[in-house]
Amino acid sequence: MDVYEETQYILHKYKIQANKSLGQNFLIDNSVIEEIINNSNIGKEDLVIEIGPGLGVLTNRLLQEAKYVISVELDPRMVDILQDRFSSNIDNGQLEIINDDILKVDLQRIIEEKKPSIKHVKIVANLPYYISTPIIIKLLENRLSIDEIIVMVQKEVAERLIARTGSREAGTITYLVEYYAQAESVVKVPKESFIPSPKVESEVIKLKVRKQPKIAVEDEKLLFNIIQKSFMQRRKTLSNALVNSHIMADKTSVEEMLNTLGLDKNVRGESLTLEQFGAISDYIS
Repeated sequence: MDVYEETQYILHKYKIQANKSLGQNFLIDNSVIEEIINNSNIGKEDLVIEIGPGLGVLTNRLLQEAKYVISVELDPRMVDILQDRFSSNIDNGQLEIINDDILKVDLQRIIEEKKPSIKHVKIVANLPYYISTPIIIKLLENRLSIDEIIVMVQKEVAERLIARTGSREAGTITYLVEYYAQAESVVKVPKESFIPSPKVESEVIKLKVRKQPKIAVEDEKLLFNIIQKSFMQRRKTLSNALVNSHIMADKTSVEEMLNTLGLDKNVRGESLTLEQFGAISDYIS
C-alpha cells in the first residue's frame, strides 16, 4: 500500500477530514517522504522530534530509522489515530505522543531526559504554513541541543530562509537563520503531493544548527533589533531607519559610524551582510 492509498484508508477508517483552521494538508508523495528521510541521516542512536505528525505517514518511516521519536500534535483527533496506529511503539517506549501546541512545549526538558541514551537530536516536520516562521524562530532562539532541523514550509518562506544575507530575497528571518544555522534546500514539493492540495507550492529545507553563532557580538538583542528595524523600513536608508527607530540620535552620528566602518552613507539595510550588521551593532554598543 503506497502513501496515497494508506492516507485514503485512514481517512475513511476514522471518518475524518483535514482541519483547515490548523493548516492540515496530508502528504501523499512517497518520493518526498524518502527525500526527507534520506536527508535527515537518522541513526539508530538518534532522537527525532516530529512536529505535526498528522496521520503518521512520516512517523511510520521515522520509527524505522530512529531510536526514539517524540511526536507533538495539536489536533486530538490525530492523537487518537497515532495512538491506535502505533500502540506497540508506544508500549515499548520508542514513541511518545504529546498533545499540545509546539510553541508551549519545553523541548529542552524532553531532550535532557533522553540525552544519556542518544547521540543526535533532529527536528523533522511538515509545518503548518500559518505558524512555520514562529516555530523555526523558537527552535533556533531557544538554543536547543539539536543538530539539524528538516522542515517542509511554504516555498516563499523557504526562499527567505535559505537566501544569502544582503541579497534581494533576504528578510529579517534570513539573518536569524544564518546566525544560528547553515541552510540548504532539500526538495521542492508540488501542490499535488498533498490532499487536500494547498494553494501554494512547498519546499523541504535543512538547517544544520551551528555549535556557536556565526558571528560574535556584544549584544544579540541589539543586533536583531537593528536588523528588524532596517527591514521594517526597507525602502529607507539605514541612516533613516536607525534614527526613526531611536536606535541612534541623529543622522550625523550615523554617518560618522558608517564612515568609520567603511560603509556608504546612503546604504540600505537590505544590502548588508550579517557581519556588517554585527559591526554596526558592536559600534552602537
